Amino acid sequence: MALWLRMGFWLASLSLAAVQGRVEIELSPECREFLYMGTPPTGLEHHSVKYICQFYRKKPRYVTLYNMEDHIPIYSAYIFKRSDGENCIDVPWMYEPQLSTLTETEEMQPFPHGYMHMNFEDAQAILDDYTNAILYERGTLNPDEHQNELEDKASTYTLTNVVPMVPDFSNRIWNRQEHIIRKRLNNYCRGKAFIVTGITTSGKMIRRENMNRIAVPTYLWSAYCCADYDHNTPFTERFKFPSFAHYALNDDENNEVVELTVPKLKEFLKKTMFVNQNFQIFLGDCNPISSGKAD
Repeated sequence: MALWLRMGFWLASLSLAAVQGRVEIELSPECREFLYMGTPPTGLEHHSVKYICQFYRKKPRYVTLYNMEDHIPIYSAYIFKRSDGENCIDVPWMYEPQLSTLTETEEMQPFPHGYMHMNFEDAQAILDDYTNAILYERGTLNPDEHQNELEDKASTYTLTNVVPMVPDFSNRIWNRQEHIIRKRLNNYCRGKAFIVTGITTSGKMIRRENMNRIAVPTYLWSAYCCADYDHNTPFTERFKFPSFAHYALNDDENNEVVELTVPKLKEFLKKTMFVNQNFQIFLGDCNPISSGKAD
């Protein structure tokens, strides 16, 4: 075996051994703060997934469950921050070095100029994957408009928080629903609002150089949990607390948003994605009594 090839295998093995720190099998306490009752969604176990505690500028920002085989996040979980919905501009797209390389940093990094994609592409999506994927655009699961501080907004621009979305669906359907949720939580959630936004897949892939690179979501779904809310909320919105959810088909047609309760979303997802019978999004379905948290 050629020396360079042996070295490549050695470095790859060493890199996998180094996947620790903020790329985690079990979430650290500081990253559990982004999850309702410190508990991540359950029932999504798979050999190729890793938790990413998404660090930016030396602070944890949110949590992602990432599929290193399909090069796509299963979900991102974050705390909603009241905002005016302004988007961040001129932020470079980033990657998670700990998924792929030996590194001393625990946080996402901008793709370097003139980077060699082979250093990153085994474990995660890269910019080249989207270059000729004209049917799709990069859509964030944790959107910057659900964050307030500039650095929190900037941290959403990592490909480990991105899934391929049909452009019309992304711009006309999903983004509009993100606006609706932002306004609802701005107006009626008094405390912390925990959001989990995820995807389902069914085998369609973005290909590059005759290789399957990124799974394309069939559906996108999202659920929020706000245990401390305004009980004088108008009835038209009151029944959507403390929790509510929605999903939509990632397509040009039949892509209307369906709003429903969290238990109903769980039923839907059990039929459309690989989860076990213990699947849950929020502990006790965000019921403050059943989850052990009084209102």
